[in-house]
Amino acid sequence: MTKHLNWFALLTRSNFEQTVYGSITGKKIDAFLPKARRQSLRKDRKLMIEIPLFPGYLFVRTTIEPADQLNILKTTGAVRILGNTGGPLSIPDSQIDALKLLTSANVDLISGKSILLKKGDPVMVLEGPMAGLKGEFTRHKGCGRVIVKIDILGQYAGVEMDLESVEKIPDFIS
Repeated sequence: MTKHLNWFALLTRSNFEQTVYGSITGKKIDAFLPKARRQSLRKDRKLMIEIPLFPGYLFVRTTIEPADQLNILKTTGAVRILGNTGGPLSIPDSQIDALKLLTSANVDLISGKSILLKKGDPVMVLEGPMAGLKGEFTRHKGCGRVIVKIDILGQYAGVEMDLESVEKIPDFIS
């Protein structure tokens, strides 16, 4: 009897996407880490670098069997498979196929964050002392700066940071 495989979003520790991807594929589990190109943030270089299209996430193809999912979650850097109280939520093959097509095209995917962010959008801080924290986009401040509301110990704090330091969390993940 063949097991039915579905795609699931896997949350990883901050900046562990590539490590988790390598470990998962090393276990002979189908995984997908879509990447985009963007200009390096280093002031001394103007290189285009590849970064995860969805920071903190990758996709794994597995069954809903607890043993199979535990094998994935025992991977260093893996946090949890996204879902709700009913269990993990699968992602339609058509969406993964579309992402694969988009990322395999010989074009640079460059995120246009400034037009994508609107008040209330969930965001993740990519770098700096708050890297890995989730927050809520509040407003553009100008000159490439934004204000993000971050929940710290049950209290909200508005934090000013570079626009390039935050990434919108995709709707199907939040």
